[in-house]
Amino acid sequence: MKYAIVESGGKQYKTVEGATIEVDRLPVEAGAIVRLERVLLLADGENVVVGTPLVKDMTVWARALEHVKGPKLTVFKYRPKKRIRVKTGHRQTYTRLLIEQIGGSALIEKKVEAAVDESAEQAVEVTVEPKAKTPAASRAKPKAEGETVSKAKPKAEAKAAPKAQPASAAKKVSKPSEKKAK
Repeated sequence: MKYAIVESGGKQYKTVEGATIEVDRLPVEAGAIVRLERVLLLADGENVVVGTPLVKDMTVWARALEHVKGPKLTVFKYRPKKRIRVKTGHRQTYTRLLIEQIGGSALIEKKVEAAVDESAEQAVEVTVEPKAKTPAASRAKPKAEGETVSKAKPKAEAKAAPKAQPASAAKKVSKPSEKKAK
């Protein structure tokens, strides 16, 4: 039995030709060809090749079938006697891959070229890299020419007149009297 251990998204998966695996969501469309290059181990019968850390010139070809959601997880944080109760949920998204071929032979490249000619699909190489944090300035939308953006809130056009104090309140307010020096 021929199988390979590949790494995708920091996790390791056992891949067998014809089987499906679910990996963390990849930025590819459904039906696209995915090339997994991080092969850690290749086993073909009794021949086992262990990479240091990767097996050279080895790729696993897969087809992205669909994007699916995993089961909903409930996270409940509770601290007794402190009135702390936090309930949150999470639902991970996955990409389901069909493993078509293990090994970087020309056979898969011919299949890819034929698929491109027939249905105008493109082969996509996926390399998983950690996301870099972007500063807030780079996330801002660019302004069009002559357009100004003001962060200040618009002022009210007319302010309400101050309320008049009742007569009884006016009597209670008194000015400090000056003490006469003798």
